[in-house]
Parts: sequence; structure tokens; C-alpha cells
Amino acid sequence: MKSTRTGHRWAAVMAAVVMMLAAAIAAPAQTFTTLVNFSGTDGANPNAAPVQGTDGNFYGTTVNGGAYGSGSVYRFGSTRTLTTLHSFDLTDGEYPTAGLVLGSDGNFYGTTEQGGNGSAGTVFKITPSGVLSTLHSFDSTDGYYPYAGLIQATDGNFYGTTLLGGANGCGTIFKITPAGTLTTLHNFDGSDGEDIYAALAQATDGNFYGTSASGGVNGWGTVFQMNWTGTLTTLHSFDSSDGALSEGALVQGTDGSLYGTTYDGGSSNEGTVFRITTEGALTTLHSFCANSHCVDGAYPRGGLVQATDGNFYGTTTNGGGFADGTIFKITSDGTLTTLYEGTADFGFFESPPFQATAGSFFGTAYYGGSSSDGTLFALAVGLGPFVETVPTVGRVGRSVIVLGTKLTGATSVTFNGGAATFTVQSATAIKTTVPAGATTGPVQVVTPSGTLTSNVNFRIE
Repeated sequence: MKSTRTGHRWAAVMAAVVMMLAAAIAAPAQTFTTLVNFSGTDGANPNAAPVQGTDGNFYGTTVNGGAYGSGSVYRFGSTRTLTTLHSFDLTDGEYPTAGLVLGSDGNFYGTTEQGGNGSAGTVFKITPSGVLSTLHSFDSTDGYYPYAGLIQATDGNFYGTTLLGGANGCGTIFKITPAGTLTTLHNFDGSDGEDIYAALAQATDGNFYGTSASGGVNGWGTVFQMNWTGTLTTLHSFDSSDGALSEGALVQGTDGSLYGTTYDGGSSNEGTVFRITTEGALTTLHSFCANSHCVDGAYPRGGLVQATDGNFYGTTTNGGGFADGTIFKITSDGTLTTLYEGTADFGFFESPPFQATAGSFFGTAYYGGSSSDGTLFALAVGLGPFVETVPTVGRVGRSVIVLGTKLTGATSVTFNGGAATFTVQSATAIKTTVPAGATTGPVQVVTPSGTLTSNVNFRIE
């Protein structure tokens, strides 16, 4: 058996091609590189983009494959070598559909869609060296199928969702401590949403925001807000004309609004990109399949990421010149540019890529590659290096990890101009603390090769 999502895929994989770059069209000034062709034994069908670790390597998951066919956790190093860190065997989970999140302790946290003691999915922790601990096994009463990944909130705990299960069978929102104590915060009942495929987002107001793929007033899904105690407010119910079946996580832009996608609906019923305020005012920025050939893409399953240029980046599972998905850029006012078009041998982009601190994007294709088991790719669009803090919010005195590249020899770390004490742990990580008197603003690191600025402002609590 494969992941529950696998049965919903509506296109067969055709024969593999030996050269990806020759088989697809990339827009001028874009450089697309295939880094890994998954082969099954090292993993198959990566559904989410990897994340960057403190060692500068990338860590991710595959839904299927591995030693037992139930998915894997992998590390991809600077030498372009893929290492399988863990193969799931059902007892410790199976089908890790979501990607990983880097915790403030330097370990990675994630979910498996199924498996575990209750056969309803798990939450796990894995170290950079591959030591995995199951933190919680769902039993359907507390949730079923944690399809989405986790976020680490400002209180240090992790928050997530389940696709189904809970008191009403419509999915849940939960909190889990790093030690594994789980608390169900909300049970969906259909009227306020159901089928929760997306991870949560914590906005600067402290509240959590998310989407449901169905339910709500019109049955086409919702955008919701939840506070710390689990009180949920429906901000918007989709009616198909403005989108339907939202399956990707929201992202808060630098303007304070939330941005996301819907898999279906819109003017051509091929999906949308939307913006919504924290008060619930929704604007459709783009409806896909603007013409009969859907050259701008169709069915965006994942959400968006905001890059250091201020634009948002995402993917579609279908459409484009070869009808096998696209990678796109869209501005906050809705101007969309197609950056890359997949082919029958390389496509089905299920989630947005992530921007690494060197500036380029990294992502995955669920199918394709030399073994038709999916690929890991890089996409350079000319953006420069930056630093990223883990976490992005904290009080004075809180420990902070600064991720980057070429950090050896750094001479200064500042929080919005306030000097901080720090230790350079490696070329890719600095350990520091929030200095007294710090105010909300960018973190900057002075290195021998120049000054690097954080991708988002560090917010002082």
C-alpha cells in the first residue's frame, strides 16, 4: 500500500529522460539543476522540499521507498551525496508526506501520515545523524493522518494538524511538546472546516492561521484563525468562484497579509493564488489556466514562500507547456511569471521550493527522474546570500542559531543594530543570544566576504 494521496494522482509516469535540462524549458536567467534522482531504495516520491540544517546540509523526506517501502528521511550534502538517514518500517511510522522542521535544539521534527502504534500516524524527532524517536502515535481519537508538517511556535512547542479523526472525524489541531506530550486544541466539525492538509502558520499577532480543503459554509474549504487556547474563528469560506480545496500552508508576507493557494476553483476551476488579511478580507490575485492550454499552470497543491526579493514562489501540479506542472513567481499585486515548466518525465510539483541561505531555491518533484521515483532540484534566479535565524522571535537573553554560508571569520552579529555576543560554530552556523536593549528588526552578520542580512526581521517579544 502507498500513501493515501497516491491513489488520488491522476496521471501516469512516462519513461524517464537522461537529461533534465534538455527536456524542459526554463525562463531566461534561471538555472535549473537536477541534484538527485531517487531510485526507490534510497527513497521514492518526495512530496515536500527539504530544509537546511545547522551543518549546511539539506534534510528531507520521501513518501515511499527506503528499505521497507514506507518512506525515508534523507540528508543531501554539499558534495552532492545523498544519505538515507532512516527508513520507516510501519512500527515507527510510514509515509512521511510532509517535510521536516528544524527545531531550536538543532534536531528535526516531522510527521508520518500512517503507521505507529495506533496505525494512524506519528510525530517524530530525528537528529542530524539519523537517530529517530517517536514522540507520539495517533489513535484516531486524537487525530488521524497527520498529513501536514509541524511548526515550532514562539512558546517552543510544536503545532500541527491531522487530516481526519478527532471527536468529529473531521480533523484536529494539536500542540506537542519537544518531549512528546500532546494536547488536542481543536476538533473540526465540518461547519468550520474539514480535511486539513495544510500546516499552520503563526503570524506576528501570535495567532495561528490555516486552511481546510473542504467544509465551511459552502463546502469548498475555509481559512481560519486560532488563538493559543484553541478558540477557532472562520475568516473565510471559499465558494469555488474565489477558490476551492485549499491544501497548502499560508505564509505571512512582509506587508502583514497572509498568502496562499487553492487547488481548485477560480475563474477556470484550475486553482488560485490569494491574499487574505488577518481580519478575513480575501483578494484573488491569480486564477490559473488563463487560456485553453493552461500555460501558466494548473492545480497548485502546495502553498507559497516569500523570498528575499519580496516576491512569492510556488508550484503547480499540472499545466505549463508540457501539462506537467510549473514553478512560478508572483508579486504581491498578482503579476505571475512562469520560471520553469515540467515535462512528462519530470513534474508534479507538490509543494513550493525553499530558499537556502546561499540564495538559490531547492525543491522536489514527486515523479520523474531516471527511475521515475522523483527528484531533488535546485533553481537559481540570481538572488544573493542571506542569514536565517532559528527562532525568528525571542526575548532578551534567548539563544538563537544563525544559519548561513561562509560564516567563518565573522566579526559582528547585530540585532537591529544592537551588538550581540556570539560563537562561530562552523561555516554554516553561529550561536548567539538576543542582546539587552534589542529591538525588532533585521539580524546582520559581518563576514570577511561582506555583510549578510536576515531574510525576515527578528521580532522581540
